[in-house]
Amino acid sequence: MSSFDLSEFKVIAAMDIAAAVKAGAKSVTLRQGAVVTPSARDAAASAGIDIAFGGAAPASPSAAGSKWEALLNSPEANRIKEEICAVGRKLWHRSYVDGNGGNISYRLSEDAVLCTPTLVSKSDLKPADMSLVDLDGKQLAGERARTSEILMHLEIYKSVPEAKAVVHCHPPHATAYAITGRVPPTCIIPEFEVFVGRVAISPYETPGTKKFAETVIPFAKTHNTILLSNHGIVCWADTVTHAEWYAEVLETYCATLLIASQLGSPITQIKPDKTQDLLNIKQRLGIPDARHGLQECQLCDMPDPVGAIAIPPQPGSGGKHTTAPDAPTPDDIEAIVKSVTDAVIAALEAKR
Repeated sequence: MSSFDLSEFKVIAAMDIAAAVKAGAKSVTLRQGAVVTPSARDAAASAGIDIAFGGAAPASPSAAGSKWEALLNSPEANRIKEEICAVGRKLWHRSYVDGNGGNISYRLSEDAVLCTPTLVSKSDLKPADMSLVDLDGKQLAGERARTSEILMHLEIYKSVPEAKAVVHCHPPHATAYAITGRVPPTCIIPEFEVFVGRVAISPYETPGTKKFAETVIPFAKTHNTILLSNHGIVCWADTVTHAEWYAEVLETYCATLLIASQLGSPITQIKPDKTQDLLNIKQRLGIPDARHGLQECQLCDMPDPVGAIAIPPQPGSGGKHTTAPDAPTPDDIEAIVKSVTDAVIAALEAKR
């Protein structure tokens, strides 16, 4: 086969080029005005595939094309598009994304997901920018190319049937944990326990790749919020707004821990029996947590070692604010001052 016809598609992705390569094609023919994603251009160049635009778009769209266009422009989709734009502006104004970073999606049907486009600031999103993709990442409708990281969203949807929306962003305090390989401790603030709780951290892979997408699979079912190593965070929920809320809760929590760690006193924990009360509320709300079903004594783990970003309570503190074992006493301070003073006087006398 010398040429592979892709003129029925408005957007050409890397997987389309891969199909042409598999068919033994030396070139692909596109409709006029078709959008070729950067990854598709790279795949074509790597495989030696020529890209040719072969004329006007088909006069009448296929039945499948009409179906997806109708879904993309349905009343439900239009409502979700507006919500996605509103959430995008919140993320940008709160400095959770910069440049064209971050992405948002919503599962419209069993086999179609609405998502943000690539290379657009979340502050500048418009409803007309949204794309529709299937669960393999194939773009079904939309004038702009879909986000390159949609594959991660799709793995969450496939792993968690109850997930309806996914938000990925880079809030600085939460990302600070992600780039140090640590997760925030639990059993400290009630709101965090109920809405987020124990956070997972996935291993690093190159963003936008299938390997990167697959890193969230082991955690998605039991965690609605995941730290992405050296990258950012991803949250899922029943609505786009709720997924953004979880990002806010995590970021505020991480910022609060950082401030508390500078106060010089141990961070106190909520007692296990009270934590169980919070997990019971969480279970009634249908929010996942890896600790559901654990014994009380297993609930309040502190994964960070002493001296990490969040300082754990000292052993035996009983949850009370106590002086750290290594903190100097007034007598210690007086002795240190005297020792330094004596040393300075001795040095001055030696110079006479």
